Amino acid sequence: MHSPHHLPSTSDVPRGTVTFLPLEEDSEGNLGIKMSNVYQIQLSRTKAEWFISVLIFCPERWHSDGVIYPKPAWLAEELLARLARWAVENKKREFKSTLSLVSIMSYSRTYQELKEKYKDMVKVWPEVTDPEKFVYEDVAIAAYLLVLWEEERAERGLAAKQSFVDLGCGNGLLVHILCSEGHPGRGIDVRRRKIWDMYGPQTRLEEGAITPDDKTLFPGVDWLIGNHSDELTPWVPVIAARSSYDCRFFVLPCCFFDFAGKYRRRQSQKTQYREYVDFIREVGLSCGFHIQEDCLRIPSTKRVCVIGTSRAYPASGEAWMDEQRTRYIRGRQCCPVSPPGSKPSPPAPQVAADSSGHQDSARASGAGAEDRAAGPWLPGFHPREKAQRVRNCATLPRGFVDQVVLQVAELLLGGKKLDPTSSQEGPLKTWNRGESLSLAEVARELDRETLQRLKRECGGLQTLLRNSHQVFEVLNGRVHIRDWRQEPQKARRPGAKRSPATEAFKTRLCWFFTHHPDGCVLPSTSCPFAHGPGELQPPQSSRKHKQTP
Repeated sequence: MHSPHHLPSTSDVPRGTVTFLPLEEDSEGNLGIKMSNVYQIQLSRTKAEWFISVLIFCPERWHSDGVIYPKPAWLAEELLARLARWAVENKKREFKSTLSLVSIMSYSRTYQELKEKYKDMVKVWPEVTDPEKFVYEDVAIAAYLLVLWEEERAERGLAAKQSFVDLGCGNGLLVHILCSEGHPGRGIDVRRRKIWDMYGPQTRLEEGAITPDDKTLFPGVDWLIGNHSDELTPWVPVIAARSSYDCRFFVLPCCFFDFAGKYRRRQSQKTQYREYVDFIREVGLSCGFHIQEDCLRIPSTKRVCVIGTSRAYPASGEAWMDEQRTRYIRGRQCCPVSPPGSKPSPPAPQVAADSSGHQDSARASGAGAEDRAAGPWLPGFHPREKAQRVRNCATLPRGFVDQVVLQVAELLLGGKKLDPTSSQEGPLKTWNRGESLSLAEVARELDRETLQRLKRECGGLQTLLRNSHQVFEVLNGRVHIRDWRQEPQKARRPGAKRSPATEAFKTRLCWFFTHHPDGCVLPSTSCPFAHGPGELQPPQSSRKHKQTP
């Protein structure tokens, strides 16, 4: 079997069940049911209560990729909770349905093909970021763009594949996939990444800061991409509009930036994310685009994209339209100007420069002379610094980190006090894995000073928990005690090349052996960590150093 073709379902209304039967297409084009991934959702009731449950028929054979085929934990903990909430709530959805602008069938097929082709990137990922999240997220975004562009070519009667430039391309994987699939393009980012050297010469990646002006236009390019492009996000529609009449754009907003500095909320009736997506839509409309919005199928909470597909004015009206763009951009500094046909935005507050040195979206109207000198662009924009501050817990005192880990573990284990000096070895009859809590529930139990210190020094509580990989597993926004019985334990063949995991074998103490009330769930021979100081091994680099004559 190769790629998933469809996910049909059978409904049994009298019994209150829906059974999902994933179909896969083999190399000869024949469809068959993937029996290992059949599951059923059942609604039942007693005299007073309703119950909803999920049944996996072959849990031991279940295959999960986290996107097309969800993980069983997600079905049990996330899907059921959402279904129960959706069944009783009565409110309008903030965002469109997932994949509303493209064929779901084409997307699923393309995603599976790309996932199979680029899955080895997870094994060789040299960055400090989570490889599974970033690889599969970029694979999903690439699949969406490839299907979107294929449908655009069919609609416009085009044969040549669209060209693109990815502004703020980061690790460059999205650029690499799109180029490898035949689309001419390049990526630009202020900071070079280690992984760039792995892609090869066919993937064009350039290191350099982008400041929106007449020198950073891209005539002849079909699409501009802003994938989590931070301070460039509101500028992507503007640069696309001024690059050429035929240039389109795709933006996936993440961090909230205005044209010069951080974005300030103006409407408390909406969520901050919904309001910011509406702002990017407004920018696109003000630049003269027909705007569409879609929700991607990616492992991220911020997955709504804004797409500018064509212009709402004739090519002969470009000069007039650019004057309107300039008025709108300048209006973001003083009194925000809404695009034609929409309700005026409320006045923005007068704000000074923020702590990062960026000027905010609202500035005093006395800057008019500077605005005119800047022409159609805006002064006050600052690209991010090339050198990023390290925020990965490395600068936090070890004792502080250990104390937070102990505190969170106690919460998950039901408030059971952990003895930092106890240890247990031997066969276990039962092992307490504790419960799972949402990140918000964990944060509520920590004091404000601890949370602020984590946010300031390491990016927040979630970063610390993810970095404490030996102890915790963070899945779909929930924190679990890691059960090492569920981790693949691979035996190393004699003479095989050492991997980073085997090089680190027994170089650190086992947290569970030292702190967990039931000790470590694995015997010493299977645990990759040392059960006591007597088992500690020097790091591989130290051993090599000792062997050097």
